Amino acid sequence: MTDLVELNRRAVQRSVEIVDAVSADQLGWPTPCAGWTLEDLLGHMIAQHHGFAAAAEGNTTDCMVWEVHPVGDDPAGAYAAAADHVLTAFAADGVLDRGFWLPEVRDGGPFPAPTAIGFHLVDYVVHGWDVAASLGVDTTYPLEVVATALSAAEQVPTGAPREVPGASFAPPFPLGADQSPMHRMLLILGRSPTWSNQPSPQGHLDPVSEAGQRRTPVPTDRAQTAADPAHDTA
Repeated sequence: MTDLVELNRRAVQRSVEIVDAVSADQLGWPTPCAGWTLEDLLGHMIAQHHGFAAAAEGNTTDCMVWEVHPVGDDPAGAYAAAADHVLTAFAADGVLDRGFWLPEVRDGGPFPAPTAIGFHLVDYVVHGWDVAASLGVDTTYPLEVVATALSAAEQVPTGAPREVPGASFAPPFPLGADQSPMHRMLLILGRSPTWSNQPSPQGHLDPVSEAGQRRTPVPTDRAQTAADPAHDTA
């Protein structure tokens, strides 16, 4: 089986390819993350890359590395640089033997490296899809990457923690028998695979997906909880 660091690399690299299509004039576009523009989403994704990279490098005290900053007029370039930072940090010798300090998750840890890298992988499969949906393009991830992310998504607690403002994920949508693994993962994590940023005939965005994605525009969106079923998502 492919190791987790390699699967995460593939997920992140795919997200880089998706974000490469983003131009500065698209940053105000809506995303499946309710209340977040594409700039908000990319700012979050960039900050998380730098935060996880710092954790892999041994940071245990500096919360500033997790702060969201303006994306600027070269969103693709800023994102690619952040992705390179985290992939380089995760590829370092001995990284899998380290503990990762993640101040936005539970008590901050430290979390075993495989657990933390699993958090990161789920984040970038889901958020890569979010960016693609905002752009109105289809996207695919390697099957083994999706299978790993789906397995983690199936462990995320449901119930009241998903109802609060700022929750990592909205309540899950009902599952059918014939969904693809990617669509199943999205539904479990409270996203509608049919979300569109184009107005419906009634003059607004896809109402099902808007209702199902209640996240507020704060930089504490924690897709990381997907691989940590004990984490309280409130």
